Amino acid sequence: MAVCEITGKGKMYGHNVSFSQHKTRKVFKPNIQKRTVVVDGRKVKLNVSTSALRTLRKKGLIK
Repeated sequence: MAVCEITGKGKMYGHNVSFSQHKTRKVFKPNIQKRTVVVDGRKVKLNVSTSALRTLRKKGLIK
């Protein structure tokens, strides 16, 4: 399942709304990437959302 292991961001539910205002169910999925991150000198594979990756880069935790 598409869940960020850092932020816990997962899928959300909503509606597709057409011009005629007909509503159909829709699933909004987060952009999840599989990345290797070095934590305490060890390489760890994580499923991370792209927004979390940007935050980690900004804080200097990954390069």
